[in-house]
Amino acid sequence: MSVVTAAADRSICSPLPVLGKDVTVPLVTGGEVTYAALDYAASAPALQRVWDDVAAYAPYYGSVHRGAGYLSQLSTDLFENSRKAVAEFLGCRADDQVIFTRSTTDSLNLLAAAVPADCQVFVYETEHHASLLPWRDARVTYLNAPRTPAQAVETLERALADRDPYGPALVCVTGASNVTGELWPVKELAAAAHAHGARIVLDAAQLAPHHPVDIDELDVDWVAFSGHKLYAPFGSGVLAGRADWLQDAEPYLAGGGASRKVARRTDGGVDVEWHSTAARHEAGSPNVIGVYSIASACKALTEAGFDRLGAREQQLVTRVREGLAGVPQVKVLSLFGDDAPRVGVISFVVEGWNSSHFAAALSAEYGIGVRDGLFCAHPLVRTLLGSDPQDPGECGAPEAEPGELPQSRTDSTGGTPLLNAIRVSFGAGTPDEHIERFVRAVKELVSEGAQWKYRTEDGRCVPDRGTAQV
Repeated sequence: MSVVTAAADRSICSPLPVLGKDVTVPLVTGGEVTYAALDYAASAPALQRVWDDVAAYAPYYGSVHRGAGYLSQLSTDLFENSRKAVAEFLGCRADDQVIFTRSTTDSLNLLAAAVPADCQVFVYETEHHASLLPWRDARVTYLNAPRTPAQAVETLERALADRDPYGPALVCVTGASNVTGELWPVKELAAAAHAHGARIVLDAAQLAPHHPVDIDELDVDWVAFSGHKLYAPFGSGVLAGRADWLQDAEPYLAGGGASRKVARRTDGGVDVEWHSTAARHEAGSPNVIGVYSIASACKALTEAGFDRLGAREQQLVTRVREGLAGVPQVKVLSLFGDDAPRVGVISFVVEGWNSSHFAAALSAEYGIGVRDGLFCAHPLVRTLLGSDPQDPGECGAPEAEPGELPQSRTDSTGGTPLLNAIRVSFGAGTPDEHIERFVRAVKELVSEGAQWKYRTEDGRCVPDRGTAQV
């Protein structure tokens, strides 16, 4: 091995240990195989480091902020130290708040509840529903899908230039698409927002597990992400950033923990003094295990090094994209084109196949778990597939008569085409073998067809276990 090759190898790390890496699953064709988890964009497996940290703490679990006992004090310290770890992971500014929530969806709904009443919100149609839908009490401007990063900035600048210059405004944008994996020009969009007097929130659900997210460097006002996509699947999320709107808003949930003082009035009512810290929006008993798991994952990823993790992930991205490019029947979905930087999230359709059928065959015949549907980003997938907004399609299997196979998207029988796609996603814990098996399986299914018959059952395409092999 040359010195140059050796140096390059040292710049790329091995897969991080994750739970489930040795789990075997049955195949309809007989036998078992190690499960290939290639649905990281939905929920990533727990890092072994996270699991070990949580298991070590679990015997010491106690109430947070509510007890004088040793375990309560220990749990409170753990909870608040986790807040500091997340703030460090995100490069938070000195006066930023880190609020713990249930998920990215919960974080963005919290922020939506805190925006001023006359706020105008700008959001691209390309967003995940978690960032597309929460702004129900604001004036919302939906921006068309851009086809280049530069066009994304230009579209936003035009929209902001036309807005009421005297009211508050907020831009919501993803850092990495949950459909295409493409990176968005967050820093440039933040500059455009601030130049027009608007604020910006970054949906980092798909970005944070793959790429450094630095609030100060990106100059965004808020960041939201989920633990379950960050190798910490214990039901917690984060909203971090500016404190003013959050301090001025009514608590997201009313209850213990959010209140500093509660007193009865002489007229029989109740006076409440709410906290001005992050506790204002963390009512109820905190999910200390979920919070600690996020902090553990943040530390593990930082210690492993995003440069090394990212270098290896890009190798996997290249293998998948080159493998799919070798199958003419496969169309990879993209907004910004083949050369756009991206994380390990790739969606595609296969000519002659309904995507739910294809995903079911990958699972049943190869032990590969992927996602099919519209990925809770319906407008974006429709745009990428060039469909009419009224074309049928949903997350999960399309409608079909009981016992029948869903139609292909390219159905030639005269039936209505059905809209969905396939998504493969991976990350720090993905072995090379899983990627190789996936590429091989795609090629075999396209060239040879499925080995088993399938039918629709309860909205899913599943193997028909009452029939023999095809």
